[in-house]
Amino acid sequence: MNDNSSSTTVSTDPGAFLFRVLGAAREIQVRLEAALDEIGLSPAKAGVLKALTKAGEPLPLSELAACNKCVRSNVTQLVDRLEADGLVRRIADPEDRRVTRAELTTEGRKAYLEALRIVTSQEREVLRALGEHESEALAQALDQLTGWDDS
Repeated sequence: MNDNSSSTTVSTDPGAFLFRVLGAAREIQVRLEAALDEIGLSPAKAGVLKALTKAGEPLPLSELAACNKCVRSNVTQLVDRLEADGLVRRIADPEDRRVTRAELTTEGRKAYLEALRIVTSQEREVLRALGEHESEALAQALDQLTGWDDS
């Protein structure tokens, strides 16, 4: 287990702790982006592939936007890129001609599995760097922050 006791004190400098958290998150994001880039994906593209895989059926673009917590125009651009890469295809909704759905291709399923392997590997690296007790404590802290509000 790692001994990080010298770096665990909270600074009295206003904002220092928050910027440390953001810096750590950015470092993890940069590493993940670089790893996914090796297979031609971004975290956002992988998120679309994940949503389609999880759904197990073609999804309307508006639902993909909701799953990925972004606006529909962003999902439209992501689907454009994924379609150009041969990972998804657009299909008409059988019940409403105004609705476009996205569905995974065979190559899209393969790409998602490779992305999942990369994400899992990156997660293992983070957990290994922290150690068991620190990773459990961080997971609990993140859960608390996820439900945190200013009321």
